[in-house]
Amino acid sequence: MYEPIRTPSVHAMADPARTEESLPRRSREEELDNRLAGHLTALLTVTDELRAYTPHEELDTAAQRLEAEVTRLRRGRAPLRATPSAGAGAPARVAALHQRAHTLAGQALVVATSRANDEAAALAAERMEAHARELGLTEIR
Repeated sequence: MYEPIRTPSVHAMADPARTEESLPRRSREEELDNRLAGHLTALLTVTDELRAYTPHEELDTAAQRLEAEVTRLRRGRAPLRATPSAGAGAPARVAALHQRAHTLAGQALVVATSRANDEAAALAAERMEAHARELGLTEIR
């Protein structure tokens, strides 16, 4: 009535000798550092794009500090940076970039706080405030 199963189960482990202990593991701190580096790298990318649209010394300084922090978190490996196309950005595009940067800085602040990384938390909070000013958001204290 039924055809017998002639193939091995797809649910079998590929290497039964490989145990849970042999898998590479990272600590919670390493995972949080990786996540924080990712958020700060994304923030750096948006900052670079803002620098192309609206050149300003504050953005240049922020980009340098973000790059230094990501390099420190990644144990000396500098983040890859794209070169944004220069030109005047439409006000709506610049506002959207500030909104994105504000969101990314907030995410970085949450991770830096949970990691107890005061330096990264201060940098993220500073960037949040700067982008909030650009967006005309009011601060709640």
